[in-house]
Amino acid sequence: MPKHAHSPTLTKHHKIALAGVATIGAAALAFSAVPSSAKTVTSGAPETAAKAAYGTEQVKDVTGSVTDRLALENVKVEAIAAAKKQAAIAHQLHAAHVKQAHAAHVQHVATVNKTAAQQAASRSAQRPQIQLVAAKTYANNLDGWIRQALDIMKAKGIPGSYSGLHRNIMRESSGNPNAINNWDINAINGIPSKGLLQVSAG
Repeated sequence: MPKHAHSPTLTKHHKIALAGVATIGAAALAFSAVPSSAKTVTSGAPETAAKAAYGTEQVKDVTGSVTDRLALENVKVEAIAAAKKQAAIAHQLHAAHVKQAHAAHVQHVATVNKTAAQQAASRSAQRPQIQLVAAKTYANNLDGWIRQALDIMKAKGIPGSYSGLHRNIMRESSGNPNAINNWDINAINGIPSKGLLQVSAG
């Protein structure tokens, strides 16, 4: 066995080769240390940007949907308020119409009552005149006297006829209203019979 082992001398070429092998080994070791599912920074940046862009679109969609819903609810609330206002106006108009109709009815009734009262008063005022105008007149002769006597008898419920009265008058006084009987018993007793039918005052 030799006393001294001589180390081989590395040439420049050998040093370069060893450095290359070391570099390759370090790179292989670093690659093996990274998990298979991991992504490099270069590949991860676009995906993050995509996710951010996608998230922004989602926010925009949600914001738009909420805005649309709020606008729709606002339209519904305004429509309900308008309908209530219109119903209130219609109610007020109906109440005013009813009040006006009632006032017109009251006025009509008052006018009718006033007219009826005026007509009744007018009839009352005209009635005596009508009665006076309608009062029957009789001629101042034997015919008129007989007719007036018949109307009085009829009003009192006393029966009689024109011919019967005329016959009795002609027999008693010959139609002379101033005839006086001075010879009968009534004349003897001091109350002579007078007139058309020779009526005694006693």
